[in-house]
Amino acid sequence: MHLKVPPPLVLFVAAVITYAAASWLPGLTISFPGQVMLAAIVFGLGLVPDMIALLAFMRRRTTVNPMAPQNTSALVTDGIYRISRNPMYLGLLFLLIAISLFFGTLLSLLIVPGFVWYLTKFQIRPEEEQLEMLFGEAYQDYRNKVRRWI
Repeated sequence: MHLKVPPPLVLFVAAVITYAAASWLPGLTISFPGQVMLAAIVFGLGLVPDMIALLAFMRRRTTVNPMAPQNTSALVTDGIYRISRNPMYLGLLFLLIAISLFFGTLLSLLIVPGFVWYLTKFQIRPEEEQLEMLFGEAYQDYRNKVRRWI
């Protein structure tokens, strides 16, 4: 399965849907003290794994392009990759949760799991297939030791 939609674009679409849900269905929103601050903290937490993972890929001189996993030249399994096989996608998930908190829409209870489902089915699983073809037993061992998300 070849991918056609970059994950940051998937995040953007989910964020737009979140905004639209909050705007068009204000009765399905919540607000609470510290909401914006909490959203900002979660947003910052989302940037951390993205940046750490990006630096790990750059250090190993392998592609960060999620649309071309076949171009991967190194299997990165150290650092943050000992905690999650997909810290960049985990970071995107935190960004979406932060956006959901900021807008306060209850429909995020559907949007966020939909985002996870979409990335898992159309991004992560095809990447895993490519990585298994490229790295064989080394990737299988890694996959058996480290969870997909967290």
